Formats: sequence, structure tokens, C-alpha cells
Amino acid sequence: MIIVLALATALALIRLGGGAYEYSVIDPAWPKRPELIQPDRGGVSRKRFWIPAHLSFELLLLASLVLAWAHPSVRLLLLIALLSHVAMRAWSALDFIPRALAFERADPATVEQHEAQRWVQRSLLRLPFDLATCAALLGALIVAARLGG
Repeated sequence: MIIVLALATALALIRLGGGAYEYSVIDPAWPKRPELIQPDRGGVSRKRFWIPAHLSFELLLLASLVLAWAHPSVRLLLLIALLSHVAMRAWSALDFIPRALAFERADPATVEQHEAQRWVQRSLLRLPFDLATCAALLGALIVAARLGG
């Protein structure tokens, strides 16, 4: 249990770092230069990171939950992590991802900078969900380690 939980926690933190990188490096620049996020125009392909990062994290989170089910204190923290992650992913799937894909496909000349900047600012609102997921996983890892793994 402890190894799978440690891997899930590590991936959650990697995802948090990926979001921090996007927000601090990519997001300040692309609203003025949309081609920076357009893979067809030589820009960064965000899906190359996010699809494997989310998929591997979600599989490990579910595996951790299955393995820790008999431990109520660990299970509760993992359920909190799962719920915060699902909330962030649902919001992303319904709002942020479709808009990001539209920006990626748009002619750079037609992308309105204020709309792009608004998307960047709203995207940061997902951070509390990611922080809650990481905090719950770190808590679960600590509790599991105290239980002897």
C-alpha cells in the first residue's frame, strides 16, 4: 500500500508542478502570442504532459484507495483527494479544456487577448483543488506510514 500511495502522492505533486510551470512560464506569454500553445504552429503540446500525468495519477489514486480501504483514516483522506481531484477534472472537462482546445486551433490573428488572459486567470482557480488533493494525499501517506504501510 505505502509504495502505491507514495507514487500517487509523487504524481499529484508532479501535476502541481506542471500547473505551476504553465502558470509561471507559458501563461504569461501565450495570450499575446497564441502560437506558443499551438502544436501545429510549433508551440508546446500540453496534452503530451497532461494526458499521461492525469491517467497515471488517477490509476494510482484508485489503486491506493483499494489497497487502503481497510484503514478508515487513510481511506477518508484518499476519498477527500479523490473528490477534490474529480471536482477539478469535471470543471476542467466542462470549461477549461474545450476553451484551451479552441485557443489551440484558432488562427492566432483571431484570438482576442483579453479572452485569453481571462482564461489564464480563471485557470488559476483550479489551484485550490490541486492543493487539496496534494494535502490529502500527503496526509494519507503520513497516516499510512505510521500504520506501518
